[in-house]
This record gives sequence, C-alpha cells and structure tokens, in this order.
Amino acid sequence: MRNDTDNLIVRLTFELALDVVSFSERIRVGNRFEMASQIFRSGTSIGANIREAQNAESKRDFIHKFKIAAKEADELEYWLKLCKASEHYPNPDEKLLSDLKSVILIISKIISSSKKV
Repeated sequence: MRNDTDNLIVRLTFELALDVVSFSERIRVGNRFEMASQIFRSGTSIGANIREAQNAESKRDFIHKFKIAAKEADELEYWLKLCKASEHYPNPDEKLLSDLKSVILIISKIISSSKKV
C-alpha cells in the first residue's frame, strides 16, 4: 500500500479539499447550490488529479495530470474570488485563499521541473 503522508503536494491538496468541502457546505446552507457545486467540483478535483498522477504511466502522463490539476486550481481561484467580490456569497477564509495560492505555486514548480528532466 502506498503511503502518501510524506508527499507534500498530495497532503496539501487533500487538506485543501477538506477546506473546500467545508466552504461549499457554507454556501449550500444559503441555497446557492450551483456555486457550491462549482467550488466543490473544482476544489476536490485538484487533489484527485494529483493523486492520480502518482500512478502515471509515463512522465508525459504525470505532467498532463498535473496540468489538469493546475487548471482546476485556477478555476477554484476564480470561484473563490467571485464569492469574495459578491455580496450574495460568504467570503472565503484568508487561509483557504492562501493555501490555494501555495498549492498553485507548488503545482507550477512541479510541472516546470518535470519538463526539464
């Protein structure tokens, strides 16, 4: 059995997904199901794609899965910024936004360094 507890990006994206689940539930309480679903899907997909990349069939496949995770992270950032700018949605916690930025930077670095090798 694989142990991902030592893998920083796997752990960070799992923790981010847990925070995203909590935030999307806060939105659902206000009967804003569409936005909650968008945030839930993009926010949990980041870690799912990173996790899937751990079993990539090739370096190209690994990079591709990380690029998908990067796109999902950008989408999540968009939805969170939209919530922050709108008076109709709760503001995301600064920790959530900060953690997302960290994940985006790490994913970008992994993609760029994987292309070099």
